[in-house]
Amino acid sequence: MRAKMIEKLTLFPNIQHLLSRIRDGEPLTMRQQLVLTIQLSLPAIFAQLSTILMQYVDASMLGRLGANASAAVGLVASATWLVGGMSMSLTVGFTVQVAHRIGAKRFSDARNIMRQAFIVAFLFIMSISIPSMIISHHLPYWLGGGDEICGDAGDYFFIYALALPAMQMYSIAGGMLRCSGNMHVPSVASIVMCVLDVILNIFLIFPTREVDIAGCQFVIYGADLGVRGAALATALAELVTALFLMFYLLTRSRELAIFGKRNNHDVLMRGRSRSFLPTRATLKEAFRIGFPMGIEHIVMCSAQVISTIIVAPLGVMSIAANSFAVTAESLCYMPGYGIGDAATTLIGQSIGAKRRDLTRRFAFMSVGLGMFIMSLMGVVMYFCAPLMMSILSPVEEIRDLGVMALRIEAWAEPMFAASIVAYGVFVGAGDTLVPCGMNFLSMWGVRLTLAASLAPVMGLRGAWLAMCIELCFRGLIFLVRLFGRRWMRRIEV
Repeated sequence: MRAKMIEKLTLFPNIQHLLSRIRDGEPLTMRQQLVLTIQLSLPAIFAQLSTILMQYVDASMLGRLGANASAAVGLVASATWLVGGMSMSLTVGFTVQVAHRIGAKRFSDARNIMRQAFIVAFLFIMSISIPSMIISHHLPYWLGGGDEICGDAGDYFFIYALALPAMQMYSIAGGMLRCSGNMHVPSVASIVMCVLDVILNIFLIFPTREVDIAGCQFVIYGADLGVRGAALATALAELVTALFLMFYLLTRSRELAIFGKRNNHDVLMRGRSRSFLPTRATLKEAFRIGFPMGIEHIVMCSAQVISTIIVAPLGVMSIAANSFAVTAESLCYMPGYGIGDAATTLIGQSIGAKRRDLTRRFAFMSVGLGMFIMSLMGVVMYFCAPLMMSILSPVEEIRDLGVMALRIEAWAEPMFAASIVAYGVFVGAGDTLVPCGMNFLSMWGVRLTLAASLAPVMGLRGAWLAMCIELCFRGLIFLVRLFGRRWMRRIEV
């Protein structure tokens, strides 16, 4: 009885009912479509926000250690995005296939693809983790960092690389649940991970100290690991959360569980005998979807590395302010990524169910919702920039530079939303090659060209002005493609 009550609380019956109408070919009213889009988006938004909040808290705590600690993490941030993006590309290559199979009500096939994803993901992430650990202490020097920050930066990246298997496990388990329509459990897990990270930060970053709360003296024991403590706290939080998500996926998911009791007992029994060995057809489709995204992440994050190299000569203060501003801005654009995740699920299942009618409507509805929310967030960011930066750093020069950067970027948020959510739509359709090329053109042809020209003259202001212009351009070209129909050409009719 208790298990049934937990299942009802975590599977969002209304969402599952509406998703089943998509799979069964039943009509959905405009109100039902909007409700479904919002219901799927909200948990995904909270998941994205909690992830960024974790980075925000890390940055804020490290900011109390001084500019060098903040700059050390900021120096290798673009490299962590590069590695993390490659991991995410692999996940998407399989989760889109799973979403299509679930939309077509081919649940056994969906579970088989999920099994194969585990093996491929493990081999892939180990091929990245080991080389990353080997180069970890050379990387900060390659990025142009000074001796005063390269030691901490190398240690931070080493621990990050060591924890990559846990990150991949967290990514693939959460991705599989989301593509099945279960946004709630990954969202709760992300929030728990954020809370756990904060708790671990308190004990691992700082030394043992006395604190005064409401007149009561307490001693908080600490390991005094500084930057290393921040990396270790994040790694441990990811590991615990990943284990929980894997357990839930494999034993509780109504569509994808391969152990324990489920509704489709006959399908489950057949699923238990299936092999984990990847098939050629699954790998080929994962490659078609994920490879362009992997190349795009490499290219885009390489561009972020170039951006870091452009900013590095501006000094430690600019490096730290740039890193803090990127973290602060993330709180504003993460809702877009949450809605993009929901759009990928809706589009993927609509395509699997061969619902061309719903595919296009969900696409426009999701993009419109994303642009509306991120426009509001842009307004908040513009006026709250001083508060946001004051939380992250006590250094006045860093705060002033960060406020300037955030207020420039606020103007780009609506079009940034258009590119983020439209990209999620295209991923759900399995259309990744052209959008990846568009991102490449925008980043390398517009942002880096402008940044290289403006930063030496205008300093950090020039780098962020280039970013603002590029994001507006990117949103425009993504909207142009969305209004066309070529991204839907793979829908079977």
